[in-house]
Parts: sequence; structure tokens; C-alpha cells
Amino acid sequence: MEPHESGTPQPGRRSHLVVLAGPNGAGKSTAAPAVLRGQLGVLEFVNADTIARGLSAFSPERAALEAGRIMLTRLRQLASQGQSFAFETTLASRMFAPRITEWMQRGYAFHLIFLWLPSADFAVARVQERVRVGGHDVPAETIRRRYSRCVKNFFTLYQPLASTWRFYDNSGRRPRLLARGERRERISVVQPRLWTEIVEAHNE
Repeated sequence: MEPHESGTPQPGRRSHLVVLAGPNGAGKSTAAPAVLRGQLGVLEFVNADTIARGLSAFSPERAALEAGRIMLTRLRQLASQGQSFAFETTLASRMFAPRITEWMQRGYAFHLIFLWLPSADFAVARVQERVRVGGHDVPAETIRRRYSRCVKNFFTLYQPLASTWRFYDNSGRRPRLLARGERRERISVVQPRLWTEIVEAHNE
């Protein structure tokens, strides 16, 4: 029987929702195992790209729409059961904000992890490199369109919702923490110069 959508986390146990975000090519899928298991203990990671490869191994981009629908169905199932879970997104869309708000009202803690890249061109180059080693492609115009939206939506929409958040520069060999914060608490800035540049660019 399908679990009812009104399910809540079990009494005495806080359920966690983790969103791995960032532009295409930011390394979200690569970072997921260490971030989710090593730091938060979340084992359910719903990844639309993985679903798409299962639907069409040789051309996953063609299955992206159906994979997105399957992903949303799975997220609703996990939330209805009160389980901790994670998913990745570029944050280029505002569509997840109402759903996250609803889950938080039911008792979920929302943890936002953003992997930043310095430019849309950098993101395009990262995806091209991924394709050269057998990864899935994303059209350059799509990457560029999403890039500015995802950073804007982080600051204006998703960061204010988050119970906790962390913002990393992932342009190098390993993620470098720039800033972190908790809801209604003072932001802790680890790399002031770069963080200020990013915030000022967003405010222009």
C-alpha cells in the first residue's frame, strides 16, 4: 500500500533532508558518498542522473524528463515514511522550495550543501571533461542559463530556509569551505575575500 503523504518523522528521531546543490559540473555526485555517509549518516541518495542512466544507458540526457518524475515520486515516498534522505539539484528551479518548506513543517531538518564554480565557462569545461571520460552531457546553453540562477536561488530562496548550510568552492582538487551557517545564527566565513566577492557579485 502506498504510504500516505502526511507521514512524519518517528517520535524521538529527527529526520534529515540533505540537498547537494551547485551548477552542472560542480562535482555533486562525486562528493555525495563522503558528505552523506561520513558526515550526516544519510544513506538514501536520490539522483536523477543515475535514474536516467538506468533508463537509457547510452543516452541518459534523453531520459532526463522521465528520470525527474521518478525522482520526485521517490522523494515523496521517503518523506511520507519520515526517512532521512538526500538529493542533488542545480537549484536553478524554484520548484523545490514549497516542498522543502512542507517537509520542514513536518519535522525535517534541512541541510544545504552548495558546491560553487567560478563561472559558467568553468562549468561548461567541467562537463566537457566529464563527457570525454564517459560521463553524461548537458548542452552548454543549458549550463550557462542555470549557472546564474542557481547562485541567485541559493542566496534568495534556499539558504534562508536551511537549518544548516555550507558553501564550498569546488574548482580545485577538493572542496574548499568558504562559509557556513545555521538558521537565524551568525554566518561563519572561512575565506572572507572570495566569499565577499561572491556575495557582492550576487547583489549587483
